[in-house]
Amino acid sequence: MEQQTGKTLIILLHEIYGVNDHIAYYRQRFEEQGYDVLTPNLLGRAPFAYEEEADAYSYFINEVGFDASAQEVRALVEASRPDYDAVMLAGFSVGATVAWMCSDSGSLDGVIGFYGSRIRNYADIEPCCSALLYFASEEQFDVAGLAQQLRETERTRVEVIPGGHGFMNPFHPSYQPKQAEACMAGCIEFVRQERYKLQIAAK
Repeated sequence: MEQQTGKTLIILLHEIYGVNDHIAYYRQRFEEQGYDVLTPNLLGRAPFAYEEEADAYSYFINEVGFDASAQEVRALVEASRPDYDAVMLAGFSVGATVAWMCSDSGSLDGVIGFYGSRIRNYADIEPCCSALLYFASEEQFDVAGLAQQLRETERTRVEVIPGGHGFMNPFHPSYQPKQAEACMAGCIEFVRQERYKLQIAAK
């Protein structure tokens, strides 16, 4: 498989658990495509275990927060921008919401989000770059309604995947291998398409 990077950076944003085996796995998957990958530790501490879900959620909401995380990621994007032809965000769960919150930055070339359920609180954001959002069908909110609302937003593509929150995580009981691989293929194609658009625009 031909790999065309053109100095592309993927900033990979973690779930409530932090930079764990799940993030290391997808870091490797993107690096295998030839992209540089950064995995900022938004928690500022060691990762939580999966059985510590309640503690992890409480820590993120009360000690970290979406606004502070988005501010940190925006700063990282700006610091990285001079070294790359393309900078994109990819996030899972709270990381997906943070990625979406940053999508109105003119410094990004693409945003990918997986089951960012709190995106529903920021649905009025108008991304300045292309956004690819995957949602799990089995959530405790109106996924179909949110998906329809977001599909009316420019530059935003939304897909609802059968399964529960965490279907991309090979270390979690909610993992859906078939769906995960299909989504990963979609992510790689998305990055390539956005890279191609930049190359055409530069000519």
